[in-house]
Amino acid sequence: MAKGEGAESGSAAGLLPTSILQASERPVQVKKEPKKKQQLSICNKLCYAVGGAPYQLTGCALGFFLQIYLLDVAKVEPLPASIILFVGRAWDAFTDPLVGFCISKSSWTRLGRLMPWIIFSTPLAIIAYFLIWFVPDFPSGTESSHGFLWYLLFYCLFETLVTCFHVPYSALTMFISTEQSERDSATAYRMTVEVLGTVIGTAIQGQIVGQAKAPCLQDQNGSVVVSEVANRTQSTASLKDTQNAYLLAAGIIASIYVLCAFILILGVREQRELYESQQAESMPFFQGLRLVMGHGPYVKLIAGFLFTSLAFMLVEGNFALFCTYTLDFRNEFQNLLLAIMLSATFTIPIWQWFLTRFGKKTAVYIGISSAVPFLILVALMERNLIVTYVVAVAAGVSVAAAFLLPWSMLPDVIDDFHLKHPHSPGTEPIFFSFYVFFTKFASGVSLGVSTLSLDFANYQRQGCSQPEQVKFTLKMLVTMAPIILILLGLLLFKLYPIDEEKRRQNKKALQALREEASSSGCSDTDSTELASIL
Repeated sequence: MAKGEGAESGSAAGLLPTSILQASERPVQVKKEPKKKQQLSICNKLCYAVGGAPYQLTGCALGFFLQIYLLDVAKVEPLPASIILFVGRAWDAFTDPLVGFCISKSSWTRLGRLMPWIIFSTPLAIIAYFLIWFVPDFPSGTESSHGFLWYLLFYCLFETLVTCFHVPYSALTMFISTEQSERDSATAYRMTVEVLGTVIGTAIQGQIVGQAKAPCLQDQNGSVVVSEVANRTQSTASLKDTQNAYLLAAGIIASIYVLCAFILILGVREQRELYESQQAESMPFFQGLRLVMGHGPYVKLIAGFLFTSLAFMLVEGNFALFCTYTLDFRNEFQNLLLAIMLSATFTIPIWQWFLTRFGKKTAVYIGISSAVPFLILVALMERNLIVTYVVAVAAGVSVAAAFLLPWSMLPDVIDDFHLKHPHSPGTEPIFFSFYVFFTKFASGVSLGVSTLSLDFANYQRQGCSQPEQVKFTLKMLVTMAPIILILLGLLLFKLYPIDEEKRRQNKKALQALREEASSSGCSDTDSTELASIL
């Protein structure tokens, strides 16, 4: 039948005299021009990059301060605090693939497929975030149980809502441009803004909370005692000031969250791949999940970065306590955090240049391993503020590499997957959500174990000092454990197969696939126009 229809159309065109067809109606042989590269403006990249700040603002505040807040301000016992941290992170990890599944089932709308998730999750997320830092007045005798349920509920709720923001935002990397170089450039902008977001989060949370010092109590012999025993009135007033400082910081961070989300929504548009848009519907989630988890480069990338990410998260979760009690820099830890994050912010562009010049795998080996000598120095050195600041600035260089490289390399894995499975649209959220799932789940285990370790070491809530075993435990959690994790991650990363030569081959093959899809689309359009003329 198709043959007959083609012959009929051809004969009709042949029967029409040339004079009848106007010049504009005559079939013209159009020379196919090479497709221009899709360039993103600096404004587009900045609007996209700003969208990464909310996750880092809130994540930085929670990562650095939630543990010490639960123990010394909310007065949660170490064991319940460890449960809150572990369950919250584990739940957060579980929601990543769940949200990825829901996104893969979402239909394309006028705003796109990912953007509606960002729009509707934002107002609810900031409410839940604010309530995490609120200390309610529970009835006397029920503070422990009610406080545990309160923080567990709102911590899990916030992590769910911020996942509804961050998973689609991460997957948006694949939809802002079809060019690898443009995506890499936009990712560098994003990582710079995200590290800057951690700087802002650290500055807001650290400086505001640092001005209202949490009370610590000692008896006349200098030994640590519980806050209810001595100076009850003074302690209560000081504790209230600290609680209000945490609320003020939460309100400012929540406001910045809304502003950044607003800029992202207005300044970024999703773009659909031609070869994907020509297909009727997305691949079923579990079929896509099976293909994704069977993709070798993805599994090896996850395995390598799982351990290195854990190392930096372990340092992040225990850094405030380490500075306060092991190094005895109670009034300096927020400034040390700023030094780390400012150093990371300024070195992100350097790492972007380095990976484009020498390759991403080389950048991983040099960038991540550079943290090891400084962690060893922290473990061996005596208390010295100047040396600590030098180490903090140097550590920021490795933090920048840890921020940039995973998100810069994940799109390469997805491109490689699309070449092997060209008829599998809608799998991008699975890649991003499960990458975050594994890192968050493992970090939840590490935070829960570290807080539990402090409990076993006899951690004293609101103490001006801690027993020697607590100081030693904190030193091991911030130095030796991260070193071992980094070395394991780098060993596993040698198995990752996508080097610069492989990236170039994938880029050419993908460009050919897009040109074929574009040519097919143009052919369909030309046939429709000719039929309407006839």
